[in-house]
Amino acid sequence: MSNNQNQKPIYVGSGVEKFDGDLIEVSVCLSDLPSEHRFEYNGKWYAKLKINRKRETDEYGKTHSVSINTWKPEPKQNEREVANPVAQNDGDLPF
Repeated sequence: MSNNQNQKPIYVGSGVEKFDGDLIEVSVCLSDLPSEHRFEYNGKWYAKLKINRKRETDEYGKTHSVSINTWKPEPKQNEREVANPVAQNDGDLPF
């Protein structure tokens, strides 16, 4: 299991299901969105978010929570090193 799965969610908003579930309306608090989870692409700023259904409707009628998607891919080993290991030549014949 990676470290990404063990992180505690960072909640930044909540939402309400409407029109028999065809629409989920959410509010996101941009002040609660840490800068390390924002990224720029083609001159625009983005954040990856997850919208999850709550187990129970809360006291304010909210049915969904909004949290930051903190998943990051794990770094790969150098594929060249793994694919072509260098054999040590110590001068002995293998037979």
